[in-house]
Amino acid sequence: MTEPAHLAAASANAVTAESPGGMRRIATASFIGTAIEFYDYYIYGTAAALVLNEAFFPELSRTAGTLATLSTFAIGFAARPIGAAVFGHYGDRVGRKTVLVVSLLMMGLSTGLIGLLPGYATLGVWAPVLLVLLRVVQGLGLGGEWGGAALLAVEHAPKKKRGLYAAAPQMGSPVGYFAATVTFLLMSSVLDEGAFESWGWRIPFLLSFVLVAVGLAIRLKISETPAFAKVVEERGTTKAPLVEAFRRHPKEMLLGAGMITVVYVMFYTAATYCMTYTTGTLEIPKNDMLGLTLVAVVVLGVSTFLSPAGRTVWAAAS
Repeated sequence: MTEPAHLAAASANAVTAESPGGMRRIATASFIGTAIEFYDYYIYGTAAALVLNEAFFPELSRTAGTLATLSTFAIGFAARPIGAAVFGHYGDRVGRKTVLVVSLLMMGLSTGLIGLLPGYATLGVWAPVLLVLLRVVQGLGLGGEWGGAALLAVEHAPKKKRGLYAAAPQMGSPVGYFAATVTFLLMSSVLDEGAFESWGWRIPFLLSFVLVAVGLAIRLKISETPAFAKVVEERGTTKAPLVEAFRRHPKEMLLGAGMITVVYVMFYTAATYCMTYTTGTLEIPKNDMLGLTLVAVVVLGVSTFLSPAGRTVWAAAS
């Protein structure tokens, strides 16, 4: 059976693992896309902790406004597993590359539009409604991003180096967080309080339009993974990949979901709520907290790549 036409056409001039520098460029595409999408996600968390309550919930008390803003942040987490299921389904049917391009567009464009969204003073109640809708799109996009990026790297990688290349998309998370924190720290440092709360916080969101263009330019040059193309050629695609995954590996699916839930609860409590608590209740200057966050993110990135646990995973996967 020959390779399906849409896969052959997409791969005609694309970068493959066998082309010069191909594996490095594939790993870079996996890393860059994930870093951009996590940047988009983290700037929302930072903005939610520092300024969005004033822009979108000014009629509420400070406490109620903060809770409302953090609720919009939480909505993205409700959308993420839905995005993972939808993008996972289509990733197993039409290919990894296609869904990664769509997820990047969804995440990047919705983030940029948040930067353009008028506040409550202009749109009234429609401002928070539209904010929630854009946040849902963000969550759906990120839900399809990480797993797809990991598959892009692993399914292109040489058999003995799959664990190593699987680390590429995971490093996108701390790099995206670092970029988001640096951007907010710069805006907060060069602008006075009024300018920052009026329009300065929007700049990190608007930068997403530029970043998504960079990510697309890189990802569109990558070929479909050979593992997916081989499966399609030999067996065709599965009609209900998610159902089949749960049927064949229920224990692994549930354990994986439970493990990542615990990790994210701990991480985002520290990354978002603590920023709200320290700058609001404890009245620590936001620039000080952003600076401390930068230090923590550097430690996160280094430890993610060099930790004994990480090396064990690489060895096992290889």
